[in-house]
Amino acid sequence: MPNIKSAIKRVDVSERNRVSNKSNKNEMNTCIKNLDKAVKSGNKAEAEAKLKDAFKVIDENVTKGTIHKNKANRKKAVAAKSVNEMK
Repeated sequence: MPNIKSAIKRVDVSERNRVSNKSNKNEMNTCIKNLDKAVKSGNKAEAEAKLKDAFKVIDENVTKGTIHKNKANRKKAVAAKSVNEMK
C-alpha cells in the first residue's frame, strides 16, 4: 500500500480507469458477438445493422484510449469480411 499522498491518489485513479476500460471493452465484445450471431443466422440486413453498431463502438473505444487504433482497424476488417462473405 502506498504511503505518499500522490501515490494513493494514483491508485484510486488507476482503479477507476480499469473499471471504465473493462466496461468499454465488454460493450465492444458484446457488439462483436451479436454481429457474429447475426452472420451465423444468415440475416444480411440484420448483420449490416449490427456491423454499423460494432464500428461505432469500436471507434468510440479508440477515441477513449481503451484500445489502440491498429487493433480497432483489425477488428473492423475481420467483422466487415465476415459480413461481406455472406453474399
